[in-house]
Amino acid sequence: MATAEQIKALIKAHLSDDRESFITTVLQMAAHEAKRGRYSVAHEIRDLIDQARMKNRTVIPKSELENLVLYIEPKERLNTLVADPLILRRLERIIREYWQQDKLKRYGLANRRKILLVGPPGTGKTLTAEILAGELHLPLYVILMDKLVTKFMGETAAKLRKIFDMMAEYQGVYFFDEFDAIATDRTNENDVGEMRRVLNSFLQFIEWDNSDSLIVAATNNPQMLDKAIFRRFDDILYYKLPTEKEIKQIIRNSLGTFMNKKLSFKTLIEEAKSLSQAEITKACKEAIKICILENRKTVTTALLKNILQERRKVYEGLLMFEGKD
Repeated sequence: MATAEQIKALIKAHLSDDRESFITTVLQMAAHEAKRGRYSVAHEIRDLIDQARMKNRTVIPKSELENLVLYIEPKERLNTLVADPLILRRLERIIREYWQQDKLKRYGLANRRKILLVGPPGTGKTLTAEILAGELHLPLYVILMDKLVTKFMGETAAKLRKIFDMMAEYQGVYFFDEFDAIATDRTNENDVGEMRRVLNSFLQFIEWDNSDSLIVAATNNPQMLDKAIFRRFDDILYYKLPTEKEIKQIIRNSLGTFMNKKLSFKTLIEEAKSLSQAEITKACKEAIKICILENRKTVTTALLKNILQERRKVYEGLLMFEGKD
């Protein structure tokens, strides 16, 4: 049962046509029901809110930018990301500011919506983009960089302009992966004039952009980015390989009901130290597939250890290959 304060807050939000306050209060009521053990009621309330939010979403028609933008229906939520607590807090801040942006606007302030993610491959950058889209109930649009960048003068900048025009018309989370492809340092001697023009265009577009969409860019090579890029983003998040505590949590989350209670985390953590979150997750899924095919109920330490070793050897082999001329 809703509290008297919650009922009054609902009435006030409805009469003032404050949609976000109304939704916030309803979600507080759902949390209140969950604390009382009425989980089915709490889930029903949250589902109703999700359905209402889904109705307000607009997906880019297939005929427009279909060769440049890949639409993804986000399924992940913040609780699936195992990362540094500081990153989680900053993501929560981005989400909170989005849902309360009207309150910020009344004071002449804007919510964070231009985010740069930096870190090694597989540390959660792409997952973060999907999580933001999922938490904000927005579609996720992945910019296909191989289709965006062309050798023809002026074409890449023209495509960029189209994408930024779409951001204003179709609200969503727009994800630029391998961002250094268009944001390389302009002082780089190997850079060509066309890519400098592309970078200048991007800097202008992101500076002028005042849409309601989120712009998320990710790079594995921050040292390659032009220094002017960093000033254009509201937030920069740095990702690292998981800590021992995070490795343990990734394994627990990934194995789920297939986790053996006698797993030696000390052994597995030692094997997984040099691997990213994505690699550890893949290893756990491989172990689960073997269990299913061999009619085993749980993943043993020996099985997961062997798979982690395999993935580490493959990764080490790739590093050796990349180091050769």
